[in-house]
Amino acid sequence: MADLTPAELARYSRHLLLPELGLAGQERLKAARVLVLGAGGLGSPAALYLAAAGVGTLGIADFDRVEAHNLQRQLLHDDTTVGQSKTASAAARLRATNPHITVVPHEGRVTTANILALFAGYDVIVDGTDNFPTRYLASDAAVLARRPLVYGSIHQFEGQVAVFAPHLGGPCHRCLFPAPPAAGTVPNCAEAGVLGALCGVIGSLQALEALKLAAGFGTPLIGRLLLADALTAGFRTLTLAPDPACPACGPKATLRELRAENYETTCAPPVPAQRQLIVDVVTDAPAGEVPLEISVEDTKRLLDTRSGAVVLIDVREPYELAICRVAGSEAIPMRQVPGHLGALPRDKHLLVLCHTGMRSMRVTEYLRAQGFPAVSNVGGGIAAWADQIEPGMARY
Repeated sequence: MADLTPAELARYSRHLLLPELGLAGQERLKAARVLVLGAGGLGSPAALYLAAAGVGTLGIADFDRVEAHNLQRQLLHDDTTVGQSKTASAAARLRATNPHITVVPHEGRVTTANILALFAGYDVIVDGTDNFPTRYLASDAAVLARRPLVYGSIHQFEGQVAVFAPHLGGPCHRCLFPAPPAAGTVPNCAEAGVLGALCGVIGSLQALEALKLAAGFGTPLIGRLLLADALTAGFRTLTLAPDPACPACGPKATLRELRAENYETTCAPPVPAQRQLIVDVVTDAPAGEVPLEISVEDTKRLLDTRSGAVVLIDVREPYELAICRVAGSEAIPMRQVPGHLGALPRDKHLLVLCHTGMRSMRVTEYLRAQGFPAVSNVGGGIAAWADQIEPGMARY
């Protein structure tokens, strides 16, 4: 057990007054090692409360950099840290929050090659990731490493929290969600939006569950799923049972190692195989000869060399266009596309653009179904354009 200094006794005095926690529980927190995966919307409140609570060693893992659009919900960061790595920004904020703890930044992606070694150094894992491949990888690694995983997820106004811990008698993530959803069927927060304050609610609940596990008080959400609805302020809890047929934690589990190819699915639309770009578009050209999706590099090349034969249609909302826009694009919000069918040329190659490529893919498929012979989605949308074509473009 780790003894508390006089300064720590004063800092955590309100914890020490709680009979369920007390001095022994606070000492257990000081001895605990908790890893937060993701320094974003969920990881921010979770890490801040874990740091303030006195978790002795707090790891923070992320590969990304701080961008202005993060600041609506990712409270570990501020305007002064835009452009910095999220781990560096988070570590500085957490050390300032509590100088009595050790903060360990882990910069870079977690992969099948490094995640088990990473998890081995911690007692509790808090999952603040925002994509399906990493979420399933973290769950499977936690099963193999026998570490409790505090799961959290958010979508617009709804959130979920659970503790997945098969080694403690509960289910794992795959017992509830055996496989990730089909590519392109679930929009991420960049497309669907998310209420910033909801991140605070769910991330704080994750911190609470991690503290219960680390200090040994209360009843963690093992075998239960907490559902939150921000629109109605409604909460309900579902009981979860381990799945006997679960390939990760069931009696006949087949998961014995982490293989990279099992975590390659994403929530982005699938990228079709590369095909030769068709630029000589005529009215009767069969749609199958035109790529369903092209890269931003090929889009730029077409706009530069075949400007009279192509039309770039931006289907984002007006407020998005006010943030950034590709010069020369024609703005038609997605919901207004059906009303513009008569004005769209059928003898040109239509290139459809949105934020990340999901809405524009739906519009591309719709236009093809309406008989337009040459329509292609711009893969990655204006986010990819800003990365690859115009690095100085504003992002969101």
